[in-house]
Amino acid sequence: MTTSRPIPDKAAIKKFIDDQPGPVGRREIARAFGIKGPDRTELRGILKELAEDGVIGRGRGKRYTESGALPPISVLRISSVDDDAMLHAEPMRKEDEDAAPAPEIIVQPDRRHIADLGIGDRVLARLQKKGKGYEATIIRILPKGPERVIGLYVEVPGQGARIRPTDKRQKSEYSVEMGQNCGAKSSDLVIADILIGRRHGLREARITEVIGGIEDRRAISLIAIHSNDIPDVFPDEAISEAKAAKPVPVGDRLDLRHLPLVTVDGADARDFDDAIFAMPDDDPKNMGGWQVIVAIADVAHYVTHNSALDREARKRGNSVYFPDRVVPMLPEALSNNLCSLRPDEDRPVLAVTMHLDENGRRLDHVFHRAIIRSAARIVYEDLQAAYDGEPNQQTGPLINHVIQPLYGAWDALMRARAARAPLDLDLPEMKITLADNGHIADVQPRQRLDAHRVIEEFMIEANVAAAETLEEQNMPCVYRVHDLPDREKLSGLKEFLSSLNLSLALGERLRPELFNRILTKAKGTEFWNAVNQSILRAQSQARYDPNNIGHFGLARPRYAHFTSPIRRYSDLLVHRALIRGGGFGNDGLRDDEAERLSQISEHISNTERRAMVAERDANDRYMAAFMAERTGAEFEARINGVTRAGLFLTLVESGADGLLPMRYLYDDYYAHDESQNSLVGERSGARYRLGDTIRVRLAEVNTLTGGLILELPKLMAENAEFAPGRPKLSKFRKENSKSAISRKHSKRKGRRRTSK
Repeated sequence: MTTSRPIPDKAAIKKFIDDQPGPVGRREIARAFGIKGPDRTELRGILKELAEDGVIGRGRGKRYTESGALPPISVLRISSVDDDAMLHAEPMRKEDEDAAPAPEIIVQPDRRHIADLGIGDRVLARLQKKGKGYEATIIRILPKGPERVIGLYVEVPGQGARIRPTDKRQKSEYSVEMGQNCGAKSSDLVIADILIGRRHGLREARITEVIGGIEDRRAISLIAIHSNDIPDVFPDEAISEAKAAKPVPVGDRLDLRHLPLVTVDGADARDFDDAIFAMPDDDPKNMGGWQVIVAIADVAHYVTHNSALDREARKRGNSVYFPDRVVPMLPEALSNNLCSLRPDEDRPVLAVTMHLDENGRRLDHVFHRAIIRSAARIVYEDLQAAYDGEPNQQTGPLINHVIQPLYGAWDALMRARAARAPLDLDLPEMKITLADNGHIADVQPRQRLDAHRVIEEFMIEANVAAAETLEEQNMPCVYRVHDLPDREKLSGLKEFLSSLNLSLALGERLRPELFNRILTKAKGTEFWNAVNQSILRAQSQARYDPNNIGHFGLARPRYAHFTSPIRRYSDLLVHRALIRGGGFGNDGLRDDEAERLSQISEHISNTERRAMVAERDANDRYMAAFMAERTGAEFEARINGVTRAGLFLTLVESGADGLLPMRYLYDDYYAHDESQNSLVGERSGARYRLGDTIRVRLAEVNTLTGGLILELPKLMAENAEFAPGRPKLSKFRKENSKSAISRKHSKRKGRRRTSK
């Protein structure tokens, strides 16, 4: 006869419950610990105490879960789509529920449902714990409530009026009844409320706003603005406050107007919020050192706490940039005038003076409110040309006492950067240039000059100085934080790199230099792009947070955004904190504002992501319009994403992104090998891998949604074994090999095709 084991302590019971994939009952807990007879009564009391204290959760049927765990069957809202076209979801909460941080929920691909889902849709799903998050299997899509659609209004003879959505995730058109079109004409872009109650046929919509004609390329950015709910009209009160603003007298400010500070920006910049100056340090104790001044527009003087300007700036969070326009955070009366450091005009600034040694290490720094008068507005290309020995009329007189010292101080900062070894990814960007008619005139890789790096390093050093100052003063601060890469992502990265004979030692203390060594080894090889992309995707996303965890990518223990208060609300908050901490005036950070920094930080992190999505959407539509006339042409393309849906590609010539769907891989049946970031042919063993360059044909362009569909060249398709009557692909299943490659099946005459 076996006897009952000793009752485990509360910590052991909690750990057992937390480790289970789902809710667990008292009987299962007792069995796991060998608890029998009368001891079960004591176990029941312990479980009751743990549940009442909130240490564990209590589910249905007297079952227990990890505290805060989601029910195994939950209602979810689709919250985002990642770069691999995977859907992410969040639990639907009641209004009176605590807004605890939502766990990561990844929705598993399902051919019956996945194509019909978009952001905001609700699903009933079965959840399975995976690491710190969950995997969701869709049970059914829940009916949608009232919502809106942005799309193209068309009048189809014999069928009535329709709205064709601009969102590529919305597959169905909407019908518009007589009297519900708000005066729209065919080919107008419109915003409409979707009506409920229609069970059969197309859903109905009522147009509420006409944006403009689709033939006007400038409407492209309007689609992105409205689709992402970006505020683009300032309230009258905010406009009035901006217009009433006056120039600032010197007063108690430090007068720096005798120094030739200059602004350096792109040729198309209109707001100049930073000016810089450098000179050799005249302190004999700092031979070879430098004195650097970074002066930033004093936006906090004009945008005071809880004013109409402040409320609107906080709501917007940041400026949003499109090829044809900017949606600014502040009205132009400020952003392009009184807050812009224009040449030969007195402007108020919050400035930091820094002393660097010959190796770029900052010895000390001090902040002050000041007045400057910019000596020149220089564009990057002109600054670089002047340093390279080809000055123009503007930069020629500035070479010796302005430009040479800037590069000298930068050279010292670069030595400090090399010793710090921040993450050094190569992330090329494409620049879209528009003609006067709004059409794309040119698409070129954005130049990356040393002049850009000069400004970048000056700004980074000033940002670090701001964070350090606020920490020393024990002042609240909105930090720019970048967490360590997730261990689960690193495991996937390690497996992928090993397939390229590159090793990632996860046992070492994780630091950016570890990734830099891998990038150095891959430089010049055929795997360079794949390695670069894979390391980028393994990184965490930077965000704003009042709790400092450091900035992993920059290899900085503390970092904040200080240098762009015209276009980022985070920087304005940092300015207010510096004003309060330095005793520079009564317009510093308020107590009630400091108490809400967590909520504000989360909000501006979200508005930053919203801006990125909107800018990418607009660029995709501009590129689709640019590529429309080249349908049928062939291009070199680089694989930048591998999923079960197919290959995500970037055209080398233009930088346009498109999808090569799985159904267009005619020559074989392909399985997705997630660990190797590749698709592998079942019969041939042919492999399409992340970073590979392949030849493709542009098959289809949708200028409304910005989608490009690519396929293998026609010759390959005609010669492909399965091209003429290729059966449809259906669900995946896992192969019985250790590689755990997902394999697709097909159906033919009702029977499942099995591999030999």
